[in-house]
Amino acid sequence: MKRSLYLKILVPVDGSKYANKALAHACELAKSQKSVLLLVYVVDKSTPLNFLDRKEYLSILRNYGNKVLKKASDVANQKGVSSKQVILEGNVAKELIKIAKNQKCNLIIVGNKGLGAAARFLLGSTSTKLAADSPCSVLIVK
Repeated sequence: MKRSLYLKILVPVDGSKYANKALAHACELAKSQKSVLLLVYVVDKSTPLNFLDRKEYLSILRNYGNKVLKKASDVANQKGVSSKQVILEGNVAKELIKIAKNQKCNLIIVGNKGLGAAARFLLGSTSTKLAADSPCSVLIVK
């Protein structure tokens, strides 16, 4: 059985400056290793809603996610890197871990921040959860 020679790098994107830094780093590595990026946006369904209809809220997040993925894909293409885009729904860390396993990713490159400090204290940050539970190595970009 022939083994693949390139890395499959998962890059969670959310449009934040931290995710954009992780994407830039991932593009550099992917280009040097002739690798493929798996760009993932997760619609976080766990956010409590008091002001919008749940369906309307999730629709807004899906539309935003598609825009973020398109922009990230354009960045990768401009840097000469191939990518695939996936939008998922659920708990962000759990969905990223699940897709990393299913897609047999070799590496996850993620920004070090996303939620504010108070939410991170109560919930645990996505990057921390990924570092602890991922099936592959995780590079956290500061």
